[in-house]
Amino acid sequence: MIVSNFAVIEGCDGSGTTTQLKQLKKNFSLQNISKNTGFFVTGEPTRGPLGLMIRKILMGKISVQKETLARLFAADRGEHLYAPGGIIERCGRNELVVSDRYTPSSLVYQGLDCGRELPETLNAAFPHPELLIYLDLDTGIVMERIAKRKEKREIYEYMEFQAKVREAYLELLPIYEQAGVRVICLDGSGTPEELAIEIWSKVMEMPIMEKVKKNR
Repeated sequence: MIVSNFAVIEGCDGSGTTTQLKQLKKNFSLQNISKNTGFFVTGEPTRGPLGLMIRKILMGKISVQKETLARLFAADRGEHLYAPGGIIERCGRNELVVSDRYTPSSLVYQGLDCGRELPETLNAAFPHPELLIYLDLDTGIVMERIAKRKEKREIYEYMEFQAKVREAYLELLPIYEQAGVRVICLDGSGTPEELAIEIWSKVMEMPIMEKVKKNR
């Protein structure tokens, strides 16, 4: 199942997914598009109780089994999708929802961490987004960006693991395409401004945005 009006931005750590989501929100505000359609920016892990626990685990503040983390991500995603005011409800009332990470992150990160079978089983019933934008970035650049951060590194932010993350994403994208998802792979090495222009153009091609453009 594909959820209309739902877009996801994915990439390795340091690829700029969060930065680009903020820029996308800014562009919507500048273009006054929010007057014509609802627009909701979100992300995973969420800011709910489960998501906050996951963030502590990723920062190394809480230690759990790898399989437990995979299950927590799936539980948090279920709330993200189906709770009141969640993704399914918003998309169903013709809002555009864009998320910083979704099922591909679990299939990649937890797939590498505890094996593919459990993450695939946990996420099998979750619907696909209409649009998946992947920000591709050389692992060396990824690590340079991570090194510049002031925050403590998360448990996955190391060279060997990030190299595997990139390989896993590139193997996964065709599977989403075969499932009917519109997959866009963008070079994440450019400036944030250049990348924002590319992402904006791809989002504006979504059917919900075509309706908005006609009404402007």
